[in-house]
Amino acid sequence: MAIARLHPSYSLLLPFIYAATMSPDMQTWHKLNRILDATLTNEVGRKASITQGSALIRVAAAVFTEVPSLKMMRDMSLGAGAVSFHHAPIFGLVCGLLGFDSGTSQRAYMFVTLRDVISAATRLNVVGPLGAAVLQHQVALVAEDLSNKWMNRAVEEACQTTPLLDTVQGCHGYLFSRLFCS
Repeated sequence: MAIARLHPSYSLLLPFIYAATMSPDMQTWHKLNRILDATLTNEVGRKASITQGSALIRVAAAVFTEVPSLKMMRDMSLGAGAVSFHHAPIFGLVCGLLGFDSGTSQRAYMFVTLRDVISAATRLNVVGPLGAAVLQHQVALVAEDLSNKWMNRAVEEACQTTPLLDTVQGCHGYLFSRLFCS
């Protein structure tokens, strides 16, 4: 299950993280946000990305005060209403402004994604906390191989590799009882 969720995350989102890390400026960030907004095929995924991205840039701007451009970019973008704050471009932007190299930022995203998938499985009682640690250890090598496959690619190469999962995720909002806020 965890591996099936990682593949589309890496194939679709790592190119956006790579591009934002390599060119951490407002013009590139806005362009990447527009492209990702047009690329995401379901409303549930789009809303989740925007919610996570908005939270990330708000926290990053408050925490990393030594990088005043974070707050400036956030404030200018909020004022203009020019960007939708998708998570992947913001993750890359923050990493780039903090001086991370592209490999580190993409591996960090890989770790965060893997951790979130396993955390969701734990909250759903699919696996216990100890089992989650074992699962993360077992899946880490596969996740590293997947990230190496999709690292350092141009945004034009971003793609959805599991359209069925994307379609099913789009139906989450129609469930009588939702599993998570998304």
